[in-house]
Amino acid sequence: MESKEDWRLGRFVWIVTVVLLLLLLAARPCDGRGNRDIMHDDADTPKQPGCENSFVLVKVRTWMDGVETTELVGVSARFGESISNRAQEINALPLAVPSPATLCNMSSLLLTGRAALVRRGDCTFTKKARMAQAAGAKALIVINDKEELYKMVCDDNGTFLDIQIPSVMLPQSAGDTLEAGLLRDESVKILMYSPKRPVVDISEIFLWLMAVGTVLGASFWSAWTAKEAAQEHYRSMKDGGDSYVSDSEHDTIKDVVDINVVSACLFMVLASVFLLILYYFMSHWFLLLLVILFCVGGFEGLQTCMVSLLSRWFPKAAGTYFSVPLLGSMSILSLTVAPFAFLFASLWGVYRNLSFAWIGQDALGISLILSVLQIVRIPNIKVSAVLLGAAFIYDIFWVFVSPLIFDESVMIVVARGDKSNGEGIPMLLKVPRLYDPWGGYSIIGFGDILLPGLLVSFCLRYDWVSKKSLFNGYFLWTSVGYGLGLFWTYVALNLMVGNGQPALLYIVPCTLGTVLFLGWWRGELRSLWTKGEQVSQLENYVNSSRIHNHPHK
Repeated sequence: MESKEDWRLGRFVWIVTVVLLLLLLAARPCDGRGNRDIMHDDADTPKQPGCENSFVLVKVRTWMDGVETTELVGVSARFGESISNRAQEINALPLAVPSPATLCNMSSLLLTGRAALVRRGDCTFTKKARMAQAAGAKALIVINDKEELYKMVCDDNGTFLDIQIPSVMLPQSAGDTLEAGLLRDESVKILMYSPKRPVVDISEIFLWLMAVGTVLGASFWSAWTAKEAAQEHYRSMKDGGDSYVSDSEHDTIKDVVDINVVSACLFMVLASVFLLILYYFMSHWFLLLLVILFCVGGFEGLQTCMVSLLSRWFPKAAGTYFSVPLLGSMSILSLTVAPFAFLFASLWGVYRNLSFAWIGQDALGISLILSVLQIVRIPNIKVSAVLLGAAFIYDIFWVFVSPLIFDESVMIVVARGDKSNGEGIPMLLKVPRLYDPWGGYSIIGFGDILLPGLLVSFCLRYDWVSKKSLFNGYFLWTSVGYGLGLFWTYVALNLMVGNGQPALLYIVPCTLGTVLFLGWWRGELRSLWTKGEQVSQLENYVNSSRIHNHPHK
């Protein structure tokens, strides 16, 4: 077996890794649909006659000399004709660049039957649309001077019912591509359309099952390990060991880290500080550091899960230890599994941008979550109430309140990777949106699984040591509450399209609220609040054993 010093070193490494990764939980995307960022707040876009269109993302199919090329993405204007949601190739329009390029004056070139490709600047968007329409254009394409998509709005006063052509803005690189084709004297055609999203994508169902399954699996693993540890402890007492062991000494024996009220509060403070550091200093190298940390945590998690699973079939390999330089005592099974886990994590880190890399990310993420929920635990409901209550406020503040202070949602900016070339942080589970014409991913952050998972795991351990049945316990109803809270999160995302939603806003009331209500209803809230899972049915045995073996104590 491992020496106490080696175990302490391993536990220290785990604590450092867990804390670093927990600090990243908050910086997670709240809406994984993969939309391009659309600048300009809707509240600042006046609605007037002829200027009442909703902003929608627009796909722009392109053909150069009859060969279809890359499909571009833009955003429609507040004015003009609405963009169709169907793409009929017969409606493709030839593209032309007017003179002047900004089209703030009447074009010297006829645009009859064409789409005008113009540069942003020098005059209002509505003036460009009127000039293009007067020159005979059937559509207007505006090239932004940045990569962001900007919402084209109307002037403060006036009516715009006379503008009848559709208008779309493209990011700078996309517009430059079209313009380069025209400068090469190629025949360029475009077709604009805005397909609708499905109300529910099957990826959201898969992600829901993954999240709930991970929480349930981690809960049973945690409870089973705690039960085995308790049985081993009492067997050693029965065989003549010192039965007078305090709770703190017993906890030291077990490979777990208890969260207390102070650390729960400190966690959210440190998470907020770290989120601000990411917000101000996020860059490509900083993101690379986060990827490395995730790979380290994923490697540890994958190795822990594999060793725990395989030790059931290979107990001899799991129980035979060797001393390894710098690493301390390790079992043969751990030495055998470690190279595979290291290779898996390394390959994901190198090829993380491939289309199928989400599979490796989910595998590493689930392994990490399972291992963390196996090691970290809450001892009672009081700690859970402080932790989840703080996380609840934290989520709401950094999603909804931070725009009032920073002019943008800090959490969403960090999660989207706006300051790191669009590559988001890897601390999340994701599944590709299979039937969404806009692509993207359905996602859930680790924090939305780990933090409620601590409570669900506690409830199962409490039910087991209290000998409660499935329906009379707390685990079943808390698990249902978690699934329901996650369901309401996706409902909110679909109802409030384009607005990120903090999942804990819905999950915390459905989980913590369920436990508190049931505990109050059954008259067990005080026991849950203070003693927690220490209310073991074996307490009587322990007390009698202490009296029998240590009467002087």
